[in-house]
Amino acid sequence: MMIQPVILSGGSGTRLWPLSREQHPKQLLPLTGELSLLQDTARRLDGFAAGKVAAPLVVCNEEYRFITAEQLRLAGRPAAMLILEPAGRNTAPALALAALAVRAEDPVLLVMPADHVVTDRAAFQRAMAEGAARAAAGAVVAFGIVPERAETGYGYIRAGEAVGAGGSRRLLAFVEKPDRATAEAYVASGAYSWNSGIFMLRASVWLAALARHRPDILAACEQAFAGSRRDDVFLRVDKAAFLACPADSIDYAVMEKLPGDAEGGIAAMVVPMAAGWSDVGAWDALWQVLEKDAEGNVARGDVLLHDSRGTLAYADGRMVACVGVENLVVVETPDAVMVAHKDRTQEVKHVVARLKADGRAQVQAHRKVHRPWGWYDSVDCGERFQVKRIVVKPGASLSLQMHHHRAEHWVVVRGTAKVTRGEETLLVSENESTYIPIGMQHRLENPGKVELEIIEVQSGAYLGEDDIVRIEDTFGRV
Repeated sequence: MMIQPVILSGGSGTRLWPLSREQHPKQLLPLTGELSLLQDTARRLDGFAAGKVAAPLVVCNEEYRFITAEQLRLAGRPAAMLILEPAGRNTAPALALAALAVRAEDPVLLVMPADHVVTDRAAFQRAMAEGAARAAAGAVVAFGIVPERAETGYGYIRAGEAVGAGGSRRLLAFVEKPDRATAEAYVASGAYSWNSGIFMLRASVWLAALARHRPDILAACEQAFAGSRRDDVFLRVDKAAFLACPADSIDYAVMEKLPGDAEGGIAAMVVPMAAGWSDVGAWDALWQVLEKDAEGNVARGDVLLHDSRGTLAYADGRMVACVGVENLVVVETPDAVMVAHKDRTQEVKHVVARLKADGRAQVQAHRKVHRPWGWYDSVDCGERFQVKRIVVKPGASLSLQMHHHRAEHWVVVRGTAKVTRGEETLLVSENESTYIPIGMQHRLENPGKVELEIIEVQSGAYLGEDDIVRIEDTFGRV
């Protein structure tokens, strides 16, 4: 029995703004340690069922395909395939694409969101072993988190009688997020668990369940997959067909319908799991899972706390000092600062909605923007000028391009740059500079074995990123 991890890496994590942005969502962030949530998810089965766990299959948005692939490579768990969604359609279509990709082998799929936290890997793997045995026999397995408190921010799963001796129970119902009194009754009953959003089932079982309960989703995904094309590790599905696919979650499309569908022939089970799980849905949830000091504070980055309690302070660039505060969340990034009461962090999504409505750049990207060749940081800008710090990975190159509205001045501060300027090619070493006039074709490359770092000064009437005309590009962005 082969287990195929399927990592669903969609979503933007709006309630973790300003750290999580549309173009750099929370699964790509190292929120709990040195690894990002995506990397930690990919390594969650390390040491489990040696030789029986395939390389991960990842479904993600096309916009952050390169950084997703790079993070998995750096974590030592490169993806077998990255299925690229041209737009989000929720988790049911995403899982359909993954199941279609491995339909011939029909492995047991372990479906995991990329943005969750699990602190007890051994307990997680014990639950997976139980779930894998049930899924291999044809069941759909949901993993229910043993509740630690009466939580109103999670959906719940109601379990019935035990099935065998391994801890599995019959899955009776999925329940929406309850009010406080109902949540307390659920926890007291012992029959309810939090819905983790983690599932196990065979690829063929998922496709059969979709065919029965949401044939419209299956038909659209089959059409999108049939028109797909492979580009190295990336699989691009047919855009028009996928955009026509209805959006729905795994829960709503199938899971909620299985317990009452005796004629469908698919058993639904829940395996309880106590593994330090959190969906890290908002800043208060992150505070819950991070290590605290004696006063209940969490400090990340350059943080100074004085006479403060129950506070989460996160400094991304500058020093953050908190004096005499209680139950606050303070998050600093180079271009935004967010302060909220810890009990109201769910409302950060309203700030994001306001920023989006106003067309503010802070909702989409950080000042530091990752690219497949490296990254750049917009250090300063003003009327008719912008200053960027650009770092290019060894052996990487930017596209051959030109600009209609701006000129660029490059100063090399580390490494050696290979520069194409029109018809000439030159090497620019540390402490040397070059100039790219408006309208001239140019390319920046790093031919060396160390990172290339330059300071770029742009000047002109318009400095937007959409004033890039790509002529040739290693990464298929022409």
